[in-house]
Amino acid sequence: MRNLIKIEEFALLGLAVFLFAGLDYAWWSYPLLFFAPDVSMVGYAAGSRIGAAAYNLVHHKGVAVACYVLGSVLGQQGLQFAGLIILGHSSFDRIWGYGLKYPDSFQNTHLGRIGRQSA
Repeated sequence: MRNLIKIEEFALLGLAVFLFAGLDYAWWSYPLLFFAPDVSMVGYAAGSRIGAAAYNLVHHKGVAVACYVLGSVLGQQGLQFAGLIILGHSSFDRIWGYGLKYPDSFQNTHLGRIGRQSA
């Protein structure tokens, strides 16, 4: 099952890159901003609950799709670009096992625990 999920995430990452190719942005802007959603981890400075909420907001695929669709409807390529960054980045994270965060700990994700396990 884990491999099937990884294949699905690779496909979504590919879709994000494919859709990005249709926007009027330089090719290098996608890899330049690819890790921008990780800036949301700064929210953890205010505690696990706020950190998880901030992280989850900018790593949620529903937010990605909403941004892209809204940008398409309004003719705003910036919103489309933001949606594709979120979609691609979130898929990339999930390929590596990084999921949405529970409010108790950064290491506790919907895909299981990440990082070193205490003995």
